[in-house]
Parts: sequence; C-alpha cells; structure tokens
Amino acid sequence: MGEEKIKYALVTGGSRGIGRAVCLQLAKDLEYQLLINYNSNRKAAEETLRMVQEVGGSGQILQFNVTDSQEVKNTLDDWHDKNKNAVIEVLVNNAGIKKDGLFMWMSMEDWSSVINTSLNGFYNVTNALIQKLLTNRYGRIINIVSVSGLKGTPGQTNYSAAKSAVIGATKALAQEVAKRKITVNAVAPGFIETDMTEDLDELELKKMIPVNRFGKPEEVAHVVSFLASDKTSYITGEVININGGIYS
Repeated sequence: MGEEKIKYALVTGGSRGIGRAVCLQLAKDLEYQLLINYNSNRKAAEETLRMVQEVGGSGQILQFNVTDSQEVKNTLDDWHDKNKNAVIEVLVNNAGIKKDGLFMWMSMEDWSSVINTSLNGFYNVTNALIQKLLTNRYGRIINIVSVSGLKGTPGQTNYSAAKSAVIGATKALAQEVAKRKITVNAVAPGFIETDMTEDLDELELKKMIPVNRFGKPEEVAHVVSFLASDKTSYITGEVININGGIYS
C-alpha cells in the first residue's frame, strides 16, 4: 500500500517555444518526470524530450489535440491505466494559437479556433485531471495567458478574449480547490522571442516596452517552475505578468 508514486508534470504544447522552456526548467528545478504534450509536431516533442534528458530529467511524449475533449480524456485515461503508480501533480496549460486580424474581417473559423485552443483546451485538460488532483489532495495548475488578456491587443480580439476568459477561470477555480492544497495561477507573458512572435516587427515594438527588448522563454519558465514548486502554497488565483513593463 505504501508504494511511492512516481510524480509527473504535464505541459501542453510542450514541444516548442515557452512550452519547451518550461519542460526544461521543471526538469532542472523539480523532481518531476515530464509529460510533454504535442499535437502535430512529433519531431519537436522528441527534441524537447532529448533536451530534458540532457539536463538530467526524464519523461515521455504524449500526443493529443487539446481542443478534442474526447481525445484528451481517452489519452489521459489510457495513460493512467498504463501507469498505475503514477500521479500527475503539476499541469501547465500552455497550448495556444494565434490567428491575428482586425475584428471586422475576422472569420468565424479564426475566432473559434483560437477560443477552442486556449479556453476549451484549458477546460478539456484540466477537467480530465481535476478529480485525480482533488483525490491526491495536492496540485499545481498553471495557465499560460498573455498581456493581451489583461489589456487587450488590437488585431487580437479573439486571442485577447480567450486569454481573458482563462484568467477569469483561473481566479474562480483557485477558490474551489484551495482547501485540497491545489493552487491555480496564471502567468501572462508579453512579447517573448518564440515562433509565435518571429513575424512581428521587433525593432518597432521594442519602443513600447520599457525594458526595451523582447523577453526570453526561459524568463517565463523560471516563474512557472516557481509556481509549480511546493514553495507557493499561499499563492493562488494570481496572475503574474512577465512583460518588461507594458501596462495599459
């Protein structure tokens, strides 16, 4: 009965960008095995796992599309069946996409796909795990949101709406599960050097950032790693900004 459970941290969209940096930081800082979720880019996920192993961590890759609730549930249930003495203690909801454009020309598809990935993705993965976290009486849920969800960004009405909704969900869920030693927090990056921002005019945008540069994925990952640790049991329902000083 007293068998020690193997503890895991699941990072959605863990194959690239901020997700990859988070996987690496968790591997360096904490004693968790990593579950690196990806949707389509298996090669990038395998590369993340190799990098995790290089820094002394271990884990596995897990394919599912966060927007497909049945696929998420089936994959996670199947994983739990095969890993009876494992427990997922940390969930980082990082998967997200951008489909930028002015609202007047925004297609229903561009609206829905962004909402589905960030907001419904948060629901699908968190809901599939929440009962196990409550039974475990310990957990860390960290949602990657955005400065866009706080101040709104023109050309990103869909993305701003999705991230703002996740911020509201973070604050509400935090209050529901706090008694079971589960914290729920959000991290809101500004402009970070990743695939998602490589098509932006960095020289022009830097002028509006007080620290005068884009952030690095590692700078986000350090905060996520801190929130995933047992040092943060009294921080919950919080949104931590990592944006170089951009505020509306």
